[in-house]
Amino acid sequence: MIVLFSSCADYLDVVPDNTLTLEEIYTRKENAYNALAKVYNYLPREDNTHNTTWLLGDEYLGRLDYNNDAGTLRGIRIMHGLQTTGDPILGFWTGSAGAKHLYRALNQCEIFLNYIDLAQDMTENEIREWKAQVKFLKAYYCWILVRHYGPIVIPSEGLFDPEVEGLNLFLPHLKVEECFDYILDLMDEAIPDLTEHATTNNQGQVDQIVAKAAKARVLFFRASPFFNGNREYYGDFLDHNGEHFFLQTEDPEKWKEAAEAIKEAIDIAHENGKELYTFEKEPYLYDRDAFEENPENMQILYNNRMVVVDPWNKELVWGFSGIDLYNEGELAHSTNMRLPEGYGDGETNTAGYSWQWLGASYQMLERFYTKNGLPIDEDVTFDQDRMYDLITTPGQADPEYKELYGIMQPGSETLQMYMDREPRFYANMAITGGYWRTHSVRINTMMYQGRDGGFNSSTHTTDYFPTGIGLKKFVHPESTSGAWQRTIKYPYPLIRLADLYLMYAEALNEYYGPTEEVYEYINKVRRRAGVPEVQEVWRDASLAKTVNKHTTKEGMRDIILQERSIELAFEGIRFWDMQRHKRAVREFSSPIWGWKHDGATAQTFFTLEPKQTRRFTITDCLWPIQLEELNTNGRLIQNPGW
Repeated sequence: MIVLFSSCADYLDVVPDNTLTLEEIYTRKENAYNALAKVYNYLPREDNTHNTTWLLGDEYLGRLDYNNDAGTLRGIRIMHGLQTTGDPILGFWTGSAGAKHLYRALNQCEIFLNYIDLAQDMTENEIREWKAQVKFLKAYYCWILVRHYGPIVIPSEGLFDPEVEGLNLFLPHLKVEECFDYILDLMDEAIPDLTEHATTNNQGQVDQIVAKAAKARVLFFRASPFFNGNREYYGDFLDHNGEHFFLQTEDPEKWKEAAEAIKEAIDIAHENGKELYTFEKEPYLYDRDAFEENPENMQILYNNRMVVVDPWNKELVWGFSGIDLYNEGELAHSTNMRLPEGYGDGETNTAGYSWQWLGASYQMLERFYTKNGLPIDEDVTFDQDRMYDLITTPGQADPEYKELYGIMQPGSETLQMYMDREPRFYANMAITGGYWRTHSVRINTMMYQGRDGGFNSSTHTTDYFPTGIGLKKFVHPESTSGAWQRTIKYPYPLIRLADLYLMYAEALNEYYGPTEEVYEYINKVRRRAGVPEVQEVWRDASLAKTVNKHTTKEGMRDIILQERSIELAFEGIRFWDMQRHKRAVREFSSPIWGWKHDGATAQTFFTLEPKQTRRFTITDCLWPIQLEELNTNGRLIQNPGW
């Protein structure tokens, strides 16, 4: 019992060791609620810098001196080619190297489902709803395993019986399609008994809105090329009977099924008041002048800047709010810059809750659109040959500065490539010549050595943004340094409405090709982002190089995937999008680039250099099963290449 409920401190405070059986524990609602919390406790800590899968891909770069530290920045270590079979990084199968042990999670789910009916002080409706939450989480944990490992073992109910022994304890993998069927059937079983919309006090718990959105995502992955007919990668990946683990022939009908489920998820979200986020509060005092001078652009900037950090806003479909208010390891803290000298009355150069060492890659600078809503290599008005030229922004009295007021500093040295970009670029990226709203002040960022936001050898020789590019998305403007009480807590987005819109656009495009409905759902996101609609720019020969790219399925696929990479940047989406479409090997095998962070002048700073090598192969697409597991269960088959 002590092991079973080791994380429930309140329970341990009131229950002596070895005095209660499972039957006795589940007779009281209070103890059953602790058990429910235990099941939720296995949700991966995507908010935690060192343990999150959000660092997979090419969006982030952290402290370079952590390269040889196995306990840090584990997502980046995988991309660095350091995955291992002895102690797999983020190994959800066995809970190794920073991951939650999801087979223990399944065990907790089964115990809960077997005993919750014994509760004597709960109504039948309460018991049914709690069971539905746990059934959903059981399916969701299986889904995480499938996403990482492909074919997995689905424990039968009898496996949790203490009478089971011998070979019956050791089960083989199921085929991937069988795993998907199990997950989806269990979700379907859970959804009708869930509350349609969780109350304010239960935000973050699974309701029908969450469950239908998560089910839609599972179907979305199942329809994608990685799982749907992946003969290229896994044509010779066979079970003990010589049968393929992965489907070998693509089934296009899976896209239709995914589209229908995504639309159902969107509809129930709309019915319960979900909508794309817009900032509706009073702007911060330091921005009142900017809102007066440049109201439309500042409103768009705030819409994009606050979409993640404004707690429990209407766009959030499912949020992870964490379990530890005192956690110092959040992405919000590792990405926050320290308060420079001369700003506000807070503590300066304080490491606590403002680590200033997890930044954005140079690749992200290029990925955001131009102001015309086109990739920089597709916009004929964007001069790539001159994008590394040094310029000075217009002065505050210059009429040309009006549309930059509050977005870029007046009369500031910067790069040409930092100009004429879309609003999400300025909302998310901390750049030389821009602003960073944090510590309750607006900071003039100049990322050179010794300047605000830049490397400072006298105070923090390891804590700096190694690419010379900061990341603002997870930093609430009012969060500051020194103590957890001075940080603004918000749920990290597991699913938000913009994701569902873009999923729907992709699924429709894959099944029907480009249609007006496809355009409408991507344009919903683009309008909030402040960029022109797809049809408007892609058919304009004076703007787009590849005119009418949006009129073909392949062209629209590329447009949607880039839109997702921008709108959902840094939120753990791009890696899996590239994986789904079998583009990960191509996209993630190049070095991470950045500016020369210790350059003290523009001439020495704006020099591109490779910051970290990356190695990602087909082998890395599926996580390895720990060798100890293979030695224990001879019916398991290691994933290809490991």
